[in-house]
Amino acid sequence: MRVLVVNAGSSSLKYQLFDTEKETVLAKGICERIGIDGKIEHKHNGVKTVKEIPMPNHAVATKIVVDYLTDPEVGCIKDMSEIEAVGHRVVHGGPYFFESCLVTPEVIEKLKLCVDFAPLHTNAHLMGIEGCTAVMPNVPQVLVFDTAFHTTQPEIASTYAIKYEDAQEYKIRRYGAHGTSHRFVSREMAKLLNKPIEETKIITCHIGNGSSISAVKGGKCVDTSMGFTPLDGVEMGTRCGAIDPAIVPYLMKKKGLDPDAMSNYMNKECGFLGVSGISSDSRDIEAAILKDDHRAYLAANILAYQIKKYIGSYTAAMNGLDAIVFTAGMGENNPELRERVCTDMEYFGIEIDKELNAKSHHQPDIVKLSTENSKVLVYLIPTNEELMIASDTEAIVRGLSK
Repeated sequence: MRVLVVNAGSSSLKYQLFDTEKETVLAKGICERIGIDGKIEHKHNGVKTVKEIPMPNHAVATKIVVDYLTDPEVGCIKDMSEIEAVGHRVVHGGPYFFESCLVTPEVIEKLKLCVDFAPLHTNAHLMGIEGCTAVMPNVPQVLVFDTAFHTTQPEIASTYAIKYEDAQEYKIRRYGAHGTSHRFVSREMAKLLNKPIEETKIITCHIGNGSSISAVKGGKCVDTSMGFTPLDGVEMGTRCGAIDPAIVPYLMKKKGLDPDAMSNYMNKECGFLGVSGISSDSRDIEAAILKDDHRAYLAANILAYQIKKYIGSYTAAMNGLDAIVFTAGMGENNPELRERVCTDMEYFGIEIDKELNAKSHHQPDIVKLSTENSKVLVYLIPTNEELMIASDTEAIVRGLSK
């Protein structure tokens, strides 16, 4: 099946056209500056085409995407009819969506209720869906939610110890994030373990500019580090992660910040950037460490220490551990981070091959990082959220004809 995977932002639209039978990407690209002026970057067969072109809204951007996919020179299909389905990445399903689903008028109305949980993302998703509907009105569309994988958490893991009535009324719980990525890499790891997925205990570390860690037992998420919002959990590029809640009103009073300013502070001014004073990019942090920059060293080691603690606590929560997976930007490309996390973990049966780990980020495929003596497997598995979205979309659309 030819599935167009769409990830819509407020002024952008990323896309990939999949052949799900071969699990290959036929073409991909991004439309940027939608509603401002407009630019498309399109890639097919290793050739990149960049052009500035007016994009007043997402419908026009979608039409431009289809034009490029069907272009005789840079395209990969003859006409729009070859696009059999559209799959949308949706960041937050709130308390309403527990699995991927077909777009219907009722689903759209329910999705609008998720705006409060992720206003920037959800409004952008709605614009992307409307754009695809305008251009491809008869093509089935499917929503795949990042939060859906985490809805299997037991109540003791997802419930915050605030007044129960408030949590129920305002739908406050641990929702998590990056669920599509955690689902993909945990399934790939389960295959490598060569035993029934119901018997597996895996910790997945999605570490990028935004990071989250999940405990996956029997193929289901039983805990995850991000919470009500993606601000919770470990230190990130510019996000503080979990901190003492009392720090929030304390800093608001000391610095004279209103709620919006405080939110911006925690989301945009902390993390690697705030601790190091240098950058939110781990590559800049690692370069500064080589120059003996103490704050850069501190920023990098805070993250490694926090990940190490999550591994320990999730091992306890699952009563055992078969494997650890590193994925996403830093997880796949920062060997120093992986070594820091896995060093001094012998008590848990974790032993990393430092030489293999040091060179593994140059390889695009799945790589085993643990030694033969390690009781717990450690793997680098490149994430592929788009393939997961395409697979879900195909399964739902094929189900319509049964």
